[in-house]
Amino acid sequence: MKRQMELFLIILLPILGLVFLGGKIMTLTKRPEQKITTPSSKKVVQKPEGDIKKEQLDYLKEHEQKVIDLVKAQNSKVESVQIDWDQTQWSDGGLTTPEYYMNVYGRINHIEESGWGVDIPINEDNTLNLDEMYIGSDIDIGGRLLE
Repeated sequence: MKRQMELFLIILLPILGLVFLGGKIMTLTKRPEQKITTPSSKKVVQKPEGDIKKEQLDYLKEHEQKVIDLVKAQNSKVESVQIDWDQTQWSDGGLTTPEYYMNVYGRINHIEESGWGVDIPINEDNTLNLDEMYIGSDIDIGGRLLE
């Protein structure tokens, strides 16, 4: 019994150490609020995360045709693309890929049970990198890939 407990601890302790270390790394890689220096003064102003996200969303809405074109290019059966702005999310790639993304979702051809997702990388200065966006969730209808 004592031997089993020793083996259990030998296996468990390194795993707990990695979990703890991973949490610390995630905390260290969390993106700080954007700092802006105004030209009239040397005072540094930090924008709240909500303001940054609103600016990113507004920018994307101005350039939504690029998202529509990307989705349409995936399949010739896509006649129209609807973006569900209420489902927009912001995420990071996690521990192994700490890039930040804006995730946009929607439907095609006005089909309620259709879906797709586009991932848009966010640059260090909190701007969207529309040139590097890609399909993160393939186009499907009712859970089946559009062929």
